[in-house]
Amino acid sequence: MPPWPGAGHPAPPGAGPWGPLATHPPGGPGAPQPTGEEPRQRLHPLSPALHGAKSLVVVIAGLSWSTLSRVGFGWFAVLVAVFVLGATVLSVISWWNTGYHVVGRELRVHEGLLWRRTRAIPLERLQAVEVVRPLLAQLTGLAELRLEVVGGGKTEAPLAYLSVAEASALRHRLLAVAGRAPETAPPAAGTPPAPAPAGRLLHHVRNRDLLVSQLLTPQAFLLPFGVAFVVAQFLSEGSWSFIAVASTLTAMAGVLLQPVRRVLDDWSFRLDRDGDTLRVRNGLLETRVQTVPLHRVQTVGVTWPLLWRMKGWLRLRLEVAGYSGAEPDDRNRPDRLLPVGDAPTGELVVAEVLPGVRLGALPATLPPRRARWLRPLSRTRVGAGLDERVFVARSGLLTRRLTMVPYARIQSVRVTQGPAQRRLRLATVHADTAGGSGAAALDRDLAEAWELAAELTARAHTARRSGPGRPG
Repeated sequence: MPPWPGAGHPAPPGAGPWGPLATHPPGGPGAPQPTGEEPRQRLHPLSPALHGAKSLVVVIAGLSWSTLSRVGFGWFAVLVAVFVLGATVLSVISWWNTGYHVVGRELRVHEGLLWRRTRAIPLERLQAVEVVRPLLAQLTGLAELRLEVVGGGKTEAPLAYLSVAEASALRHRLLAVAGRAPETAPPAAGTPPAPAPAGRLLHHVRNRDLLVSQLLTPQAFLLPFGVAFVVAQFLSEGSWSFIAVASTLTAMAGVLLQPVRRVLDDWSFRLDRDGDTLRVRNGLLETRVQTVPLHRVQTVGVTWPLLWRMKGWLRLRLEVAGYSGAEPDDRNRPDRLLPVGDAPTGELVVAEVLPGVRLGALPATLPPRRARWLRPLSRTRVGAGLDERVFVARSGLLTRRLTMVPYARIQSVRVTQGPAQRRLRLATVHADTAGGSGAAALDRDLAEAWELAAELTARAHTARRSGPGRPG
């Protein structure tokens, strides 16, 4: 077995997702462009109105009800109107000076009020593109286009707002350029954009299953017991004060917030495949269409929650390079692959994302018996294995988890030891991916850990040399 090199292969150095800042050329987005360069496009004319409507909510929340009680309703309405009018005027000026167009293999966004700048986004670094339709956008027939690029700490250059057809056509064009597919010529002025081609349906989650799955969460399952306990306390003490009731309702709302939000976010979940990309559609109050290139997928994770196992259900999530770790709010991550489904559906979806991988036939070996001193209850649920195409890691006692990492996506391999592991001659092997958590083989025998690290490094080198490693 070749010695472990001791260091992985980090992502190649390069500039961040933004290109260099450039001086905005004279004139606004409608100014004449150099010969051979397509004209800049403006956002939809209703964009300032939607931004102003969002400012209304922020202004009212900022002024608070205490301000209303001090100044009275009339002056309160005047203050709100002044702030909203100012925000709308600024939005109109910003809209007038904002434009975008595709130049070669870059998306250039021109913006700014006092200091105008041009953002150049290299499309080779594009990770995912999503079309988001908040409630106000749905009412007005508009959509917001969000781009995720390698190394971005947040959503880059959100274009808010465009018509739905324009957003879909622009998304398809950007993904075509990013995927090095032949780029179609830009449509002539006044010509409606062609609709994006329909993908192949992989799975459509029934809303009934989604609701039941969230009822089988610890929060929803234990809520009736909590309510019964609180009511018993009130009856025994004979106290039904407003503060006590309001505090109880607030606490219950906080407990139910996560399951309710998941139902709203994953409502009418649909997964399609369009060539080498996945397309996810979901949402009730805020609809989303997320498009993820398959060759950007770093890991695929499977979760079996405790209460779901009685129905044979599982959840699938994926990790996209430069995306999952950057967004603190998981609502903005393109990691939904299957919010709830049975084992055959999970097998089908995994086979589409990782061709040749069978979810029910993945190898995994247990840590040595002495690892029970560190994991007395969960040792038999921890394991790791080398499939022909992916590295597999299992963990979890109540909620069981499995992570699959294609060898071509491994950026570095690490062997770590804690104080207790050193006494027991154990070690953990980490397979790191680009900007993500990767997977870890927990509490392996020390000699086995070094052999596993060497094998992972060799397989990662071989997978990267054999080609770009695009699934499908």
